[in-house]
Amino acid sequence: MALSGKLTKRLVENLGAGRHGDGNGLYPVVDPSGARRWIVRVVVKGQKNKKGAPLRTDFGLGGADIVTINQARERALEYRRMAKQGLNPRFNARQEIPTFEEVAQQVHIDRMPTWKSAKHGQQWINTLRDYAFPKIGRMPIDSIDQPEVMMCLVPIWTEKHETAKRLAQRIKTVLDVARSKGFRSGENPVTAIKDAQALPKVKAKVAHHKAMHWKDVPAFYADLKTRKAMAAKALMFTCLTGSRTSEVLGLRWEEVDFEERVWTCPAERMKTSEEHRVPLTDEMLEILEPLKAMLSGYVFEGRKRHKPLSNMSMLMLLRRMKIEGVTVHGFRSTFRDWAGEVANVPREVAEKSLAHSVGSDVERAYARSDLLEKRRGLMARWSDFVSGSSRNVVKLG
Repeated sequence: MALSGKLTKRLVENLGAGRHGDGNGLYPVVDPSGARRWIVRVVVKGQKNKKGAPLRTDFGLGGADIVTINQARERALEYRRMAKQGLNPRFNARQEIPTFEEVAQQVHIDRMPTWKSAKHGQQWINTLRDYAFPKIGRMPIDSIDQPEVMMCLVPIWTEKHETAKRLAQRIKTVLDVARSKGFRSGENPVTAIKDAQALPKVKAKVAHHKAMHWKDVPAFYADLKTRKAMAAKALMFTCLTGSRTSEVLGLRWEEVDFEERVWTCPAERMKTSEEHRVPLTDEMLEILEPLKAMLSGYVFEGRKRHKPLSNMSMLMLLRRMKIEGVTVHGFRSTFRDWAGEVANVPREVAEKSLAHSVGSDVERAYARSDLLEKRRGLMARWSDFVSGSSRNVVKLG
């Protein structure tokens, strides 16, 4: 029979920030972030604080997402019984060891504010859900050692090597957190497996995005110009700028400076997490100018008002055009090949145009310039080549 109190499970789930009483010294505490945890306040018989008053102490009983209301009441009762006997619960309480899944879920919640995106945070827990929880999820966190970790990694180590490496790193993080909370001791088994080279070396397969040869781009671009679909406009702009799909589709009008002829993509939308400036050519501006009349928040608006095109829209257009074996991302490689083989520009200019980091950390620290003006000349030549025009007269610096 469950112990009784003032609160119910539903009430606990809907409490606002602050400390709330359940009775008999048990309190659910709701942090401003929304995180919920249990504490119990007890008075230890015969023990005094520094002022000579009875020793009154709060003890944490765990997160409310892991510890149920009945479990919290049972633990609170155990702590009160010890206190009445003059035993300090800090040194005498039996600590329940959480399972691997319980700790992993809590790590996921605690790190939510640090994820680069909600999607990345979801991928983090999904990897553990798919490959670790079925095998070790219900095991106490202190009982997981090398054989248990190997049980998760071995089945996918060669077939899904990148996933396996991410899985190993995420298991390691969960076990490290558990150790920091006192639930484990000793070396992390993931580290031990790596040091012992217990898993075979797998040669990474480099996955290249299939790209169109630069010689074929002008004819392809001419075909695009005859099409009225928004996806065609976006693909033309993608091809000319050498930008990533997400950067183009997320483009908002406030990022474009028509007077300075520059598009500034903010750091939060860049893969490198660094702001990137793209010099705008006549051909690029010719695409953008007519789209102003739509009065949309996004430059390349999709079917829904004030929403961008789907991230599959340009790829589906390629398929409708019967362009097989080519990806949208591949146009970055096409531009890079042309820049090296035809424009013959310095490597750092071509790489900066693609928002790639060049050189060592030290070299990058000293080379703070984004080479905008040199890139302006390069992008002008690329626009002329792609569009078959000679309007851009900017020369390479």
